[in-house]
Amino acid sequence: MTITGKAKIAGIVGWPVSHSLSPVLHSFWLDENRIDGALVPLAVRAQDFAGVILALKNAGFTGVNVTVPHKEAAFAIAHVADDAAKAAGAANLLLFTDKGIEARNTDAIGLSQSLKDVALKGKKAVMIGTGGAARGAILALDSLGASSVAVLGRNAARAGTLCSTLQSQAKTTLIPGGFEDWSAQAKDAALLLNASAAGMGGNPGLPLDLAALPANAVVCDIVYSPLQTQLLKDAGARGLKTLDGLGMLMHQAAPSFEGFFGVTPRVSDGLRAALERALAR
Repeated sequence: MTITGKAKIAGIVGWPVSHSLSPVLHSFWLDENRIDGALVPLAVRAQDFAGVILALKNAGFTGVNVTVPHKEAAFAIAHVADDAAKAAGAANLLLFTDKGIEARNTDAIGLSQSLKDVALKGKKAVMIGTGGAARGAILALDSLGASSVAVLGRNAARAGTLCSTLQSQAKTTLIPGGFEDWSAQAKDAALLLNASAAGMGGNPGLPLDLAALPANAVVCDIVYSPLQTQLLKDAGARGLKTLDGLGMLMHQAAPSFEGFFGVTPRVSDGLRAALERALAR
């Protein structure tokens, strides 16, 4: 990749950020579309987030993608926000425009696209997670017609707060709980969705007995590093259908790329193959 002084530069901000495939993903599209630009990874601590974002805007960046743990802080710092970011109270995309800092949330559309072949209408889902990604995930499950979503976290009180905050934004019934509620909530679930960082990198996995799920349930993990998390391995061993995190990653990145570089990219088999090669390395 070669860039010039006229290049459009964007970033991916997180803590940590070394696991992120966003630089590989955007580089693939930049090369495919012959665009003079780059997306660079930036490891930023929570206490430095606001200062770094303002510095990047002043330095001429077109914007940044935002990953854990900054999605709620990204929404808070923005001057304007799209409806998805407002509904979630979190943003995974900040664009630097003449209006200032514009917050968007593409997590919901990314996840809904990756789950489009799962028959979820009128059925129950169980979601693990209570952070910024979980907010977008609830909206995605709602858009897919889930009748109810059990939102479980290590901290049941936080799950309750999240459900009470988002219930007015969703038609689906949100049911908060802790991990101790897993067996009761899983027995009639069509989908188990991990929307937390559990299993990512060196993070501990989820303490769930998948025997509680129906035999026809689907298990989806938004974590993509590693691509086959322990959760997906355990689900596969039980004969359950599984979906890894690359689908959501690719589809949520497309509107980010368009916002950064002005071109609508293609989500393709070639892109997925490039990401799988990067993970294998």
